[in-house]
Amino acid sequence: MSVVWAATSPESGRFHSVERRSEVQDLADRFNDLRSRGQGYVEIGSPDRDFPVLTIAFRDDHAVVHLMSDTGWMSLLAGDGTVPSGVEVEVPVMDDLAAFTGDFVVDVDRAWNLVHDFMRTPAADPVGEWREV
Repeated sequence: MSVVWAATSPESGRFHSVERRSEVQDLADRFNDLRSRGQGYVEIGSPDRDFPVLTIAFRDDHAVVHLMSDTGWMSLLAGDGTVPSGVEVEVPVMDDLAAFTGDFVVDVDRAWNLVHDFMRTPAADPVGEWREV
């Protein structure tokens, strides 16, 4: 199965915005490489359509997941209780750190599982509670 993605470069630590089309395993390898370095940002889409696009921004065990649609709306995945509601966590979004409250922070393994589900059926919204921003 092919997927289109762009991600943080493990070498530079900077977001490399040029999209790649590859097999899912290549994306998984990049994610695992970034995970071993402690943080990263990945945008994932389908080779057959421009939207939806799913992003995962993570640092250590915390992740924030965005979903962008072709109608111009963007949603954040609701937090899973990994971080209390009033506590902020910083994750890399492209090349900058962005702060999100626990309302939008999930465990990085849960986020990666959601990415896998999304790659199997990119036409459908990933399972989870989404909050429009």
